[in-house]
Amino acid sequence: MRRHFRFMLVLAAGSLVLYPASLLAQRPGGGTPPPSQPNNTNQNSTDTGQQTKRIDERKFLQEAAMNDLTEIAMGKLAVEKGGDDAVKQYGQKLVDDHTKADADLKQMTGGHVDIPDALDSKHQGRVDKLAKLSGPQFDKAFIKDQVKFHQQNVRDFQDEAANGSNVQVKNYASKNLPTLQQHLEQAKELSKEKK
Repeated sequence: MRRHFRFMLVLAAGSLVLYPASLLAQRPGGGTPPPSQPNNTNQNSTDTGQQTKRIDERKFLQEAAMNDLTEIAMGKLAVEKGGDDAVKQYGQKLVDDHTKADADLKQMTGGHVDIPDALDSKHQGRVDKLAKLSGPQFDKAFIKDQVKFHQQNVRDFQDEAANGSNVQVKNYASKNLPTLQQHLEQAKELSKEKK
């Protein structure tokens, strides 16, 4: 019985020595190297003890540019194929607002980030799908697409505005967020009218 007690005591003491080391290894900035971080244009490396979501700001900018190109194409399609005047006006607003946002983004990055200048196959597919429709059929599909798209786009811009580490990119997201929110609200209103 005494041997068993001593063995348990040695085991307990050993785990007390190992336990803090395992905690340190799991802590950010502890004994193990951190996982590879996304490529930010400017990353804040101070450890506040809080886990903050890291944003790949280069990717955010590239996606924002691709979304601008897509929304310009979608807006032009709405002007051409929309059956309702409200849908055509909304389409023109998309063209105007996203053309301005795209110009701002290109000016801000100054050629330091590869910004797409043509739609990739995924986004072109979204445009092509709607290009086959016209009139009321187009209006319904277009508005449904716009609500879904802008819900995600607003979330992405809110995330960057709140958690980004590059001041210029955060300011860009903050500046353009109200326009995207307005697009979302207008799409929701049009969606109610089309039901």
